[in-house]
Amino acid sequence: MFRFLLAYQRGADRFSEMTGQLAKWIVLPTVIVGFVNVILRYSGQIIGRRMTSNAIIELQLYMYAAIFLVGFGYVLKHHINVRVDFWFANQPVTRKAWIDFVGNWIGLVPFCIIGIWVAFPQAMQSVRVWEQSPDANGLPRAPIKALLAVSFLLLLIQAIAEQIKLYAVITGRGDLVELEEPEAPLRIE
Repeated sequence: MFRFLLAYQRGADRFSEMTGQLAKWIVLPTVIVGFVNVILRYSGQIIGRRMTSNAIIELQLYMYAAIFLVGFGYVLKHHINVRVDFWFANQPVTRKAWIDFVGNWIGLVPFCIIGIWVAFPQAMQSVRVWEQSPDANGLPRAPIKALLAVSFLLLLIQAIAEQIKLYAVITGRGDLVELEEPEAPLRIE
């Protein structure tokens, strides 16, 4: 059974790496769309004509949101999520594992499940009716609502992988898993 869990954990880690890379690649087009939006807006002010549209503004917002939504699992895998641990950092590895293990079961996993439970029906309804933006020339809302629902699933997949790693550490089999240490400049303690 533990071999199956380890296989799942490794697969989930690889998948989170891929989604993290995707999130990184979304950054450049987001910046380009934002730059084009600014240029069109100010050019339009100079010539007295509206040159941008709600579609461009919403596209920039959607892409910005996609960076975060797609990257949830990656952030969790690399422990670059915001943490406020004034005493956690100085604890032994096994105690840290216990704290995270219990904390994830109490907070993270239920949060993901509730997010999926709430977001998926909303996303499905939005896709079914192909919900549109209430703004003139806006984009459809269905894709971003669907991505929100998927992001909770991506986070849950990685949360379970993290729980497997923590369980391995707790049971003395930490050598079977790759434990990520957060990069110092990104860790807030």
